[in-house]
Amino acid sequence: MPDVLDASPYDALLLLSFGGPEGPDDVVPFLENVTRGRGIPKERLKEVGQHYFLFGGVSPINDQNRALLDALRKDFAEHGLDLPVYWGNRNWAPYLTDTLREMVGDGRRRILVLATSAYASYSGCRQYRENLADALAALESEGLELPKIDKLRHYFNHPGFVEPMVDGVVRSLAELPEEVRDGAHIAFCTHSIPTSAADTSGPVEEHGDGGAYVRQHLDVAQVIADAVRERTGVDHPWQLVYQSRSGAPHIPWLEPDICDHLEERQAAGAPAVVMAPIGFVSDHMEVLYDLDTEATAKAEELGLPVRRSATVGADPRFAAAVRDLVLERAGDERGQEVAPCALGALGASHNLCPVGCCPARAPRPAAAGADSPYA
Repeated sequence: MPDVLDASPYDALLLLSFGGPEGPDDVVPFLENVTRGRGIPKERLKEVGQHYFLFGGVSPINDQNRALLDALRKDFAEHGLDLPVYWGNRNWAPYLTDTLREMVGDGRRRILVLATSAYASYSGCRQYRENLADALAALESEGLELPKIDKLRHYFNHPGFVEPMVDGVVRSLAELPEEVRDGAHIAFCTHSIPTSAADTSGPVEEHGDGGAYVRQHLDVAQVIADAVRERTGVDHPWQLVYQSRSGAPHIPWLEPDICDHLEERQAAGAPAVVMAPIGFVSDHMEVLYDLDTEATAKAEELGLPVRRSATVGADPRFAAAVRDLVLERAGDERGQEVAPCALGALGASHNLCPVGCCPARAPRPAAAGADSPYA
């Protein structure tokens, strides 16, 4: 039997994710949840939903979260970590509020949250904290006893997140024709966000051109590129690029777009490109459509060989990284000295989001941070 690991004071882990439709009839209601309050007509949502209809109206994200749940539970059990794992979504069943209500009913009072977003940004961190505050407010209105909730730190540079991506890039390079392999460029891909949101991402002291969002991605990209060079003996040129832009065209978003980048690389004589989606935890719709479908079609049009490397998904090393993050945070809460594990130049991220971190355009309550109304 494995030694028992101590997660106290925590009594549960909540996997918090975006959610996605699981059939054609779910697509428009799901998109209505995503865009609530923006006044987008249903006909426009049907147009947007075509990406999902290409895949039978099913987003892969829910099955990928189920696989991650299984991997976490398996890892915890094998290593003697007695910590139940629950799952709740922002935009589709199982909904966050319903899951928190279940957890309270099960007697959970100190909850750690793992969000399926590794980097600092409003949509990748603070918005989830706002969702948690909304759910706690709903439970409070029902007269339920509220649990204390903490969120695990950003894990973009944890070895258990980075190392599977290194393997993925190396495999993708090996899949390219030998005559173009050594000259291949690496496009490290992440979700584009408005430049105003990027500039204010992270703690206030990290605000500026691109903020923590861009800085963190660049740091991870450098770590992966260095590891690939060590593994292959080849120093591949690389660039951070963006995808999945949405919203009004007059609002500046992070660039270059992956398709524009492929055109530029082909025009500059690059023999091949590996697209490495470092901004995504799993192969959800933005990866399957924007990279595997749209960007791959653009590359074929250009006659440019491309491969897309794997995301982390339910890799056992990522599950082990989550266990490490849980024990790290638990030890810190108990007042012990802990040594956070992080690669690259930036070091481990903060445990508690400070005031002014990734601010919203319209201030809203956010849980699990220094400004939380639910201490």
